[in-house]
Amino acid sequence: MLKKKTDKSCALILGGYVNGYSIIKELYEEGIREIALFDTERSLAKYSNKVKYHAIIDKKPDKLLSELKKLNNQYDYIVIFPTDDLQLLNLHMIYDEILNFCYVPFNRDKLIDQINKYFQYQACEKIIIPYPKTLNIKLATDLEIIDTLNFPLLIKPSSRKNFNLDVFRTLYIEVYEDYIKAKTNLIEKLKEGFEFVISEYIPGDDTNLYIYTCFRSEDSKILNEWNGKKLTQYPDAFGVFSSASNESTDTVLIQGRALVDSLDAKGIVEAEFKYDERDGQFKLMETTLRSSMPHRIGNISGVKLYETQYKYATKQEVIQYTQDKSQRIHFVLMSHEILNLVVRKGYWKHFKHNIWGGDKRDWAIFEWRDIKPFYYSLLLFLKIFIKAVLVRLSFK
Repeated sequence: MLKKKTDKSCALILGGYVNGYSIIKELYEEGIREIALFDTERSLAKYSNKVKYHAIIDKKPDKLLSELKKLNNQYDYIVIFPTDDLQLLNLHMIYDEILNFCYVPFNRDKLIDQINKYFQYQACEKIIIPYPKTLNIKLATDLEIIDTLNFPLLIKPSSRKNFNLDVFRTLYIEVYEDYIKAKTNLIEKLKEGFEFVISEYIPGDDTNLYIYTCFRSEDSKILNEWNGKKLTQYPDAFGVFSSASNESTDTVLIQGRALVDSLDAKGIVEAEFKYDERDGQFKLMETTLRSSMPHRIGNISGVKLYETQYKYATKQEVIQYTQDKSQRIHFVLMSHEILNLVVRKGYWKHFKHNIWGGDKRDWAIFEWRDIKPFYYSLLLFLKIFIKAVLVRLSFK
């Protein structure tokens, strides 16, 4: 349900790490001042002078519902910006109770399927978008057909019955002996209610990852979009964002559009592809239905997706943006870049390219006019840096 023109509205960001802070920065830069933040713990965005309302909640849907109702006492209409999959699931569980006063940016009827990675690969099959050969593992007996795949393998959770349970993000299996070592843990996680996709590994490092991101409306129109690439990840090729760029190809743009339409996704959607040098194809790795850490690259290259969502939800005129590709722009999370120098052998060449390459740089956290988030992130960085150095020294 979209707002009435007479409602007093606010933007609510769920999660205050780099992705949440990027949303806050863009909205504030575009003149949106009523900004609220819900955290499950203290975050760097909590200290931003751009945030008017802040609450710390636990990870359960009933607490989220309670805090949304409190926020509704101050604002007639709340435009929600989720930043992780647990938030999506919790919003899905309370959807009917918040629909009248919230804009919830996903397709309620299809969300549970859409966050399942195997379902995403099935959507690729229908529209002939390349993806790595994959098995869907729901039961321990499904593991018996793993010999139909070629090693190395990547194992990722595809879905889970309880998002509060812990599990690895990505497991790299180089040879069959590594799989035997990991099998016991996989079986335990299957018993807990997890499902997995096991895919053949696409050769190449994290410099081969490309992104398509858009905002798709309730009436199935892509209102704005951008594409780019990850320059590197942290702490390894299977980690999370370290630096990103607005460099990409039309192939990623075309495949991303087709996939978003095939999934019938709504709100902000990201499709990540990996370039396979063996056959020259861009193959889908995964699709996320919320904002991820590299997303500010869209804003600084001229496409304001968060403003787009807010204006669409609040019945304002949506501006059509065209991404700037005239200069190479690097979006850098400096803390991850420095940590990569410690934990990744041979990383200096990537560090030089990410920091000094391109035509322009944008720092993920540092901003003189809003300096407290940077100070807080510096404290977090020092703790992780010291631990990383001690771990490295222990191997010498």
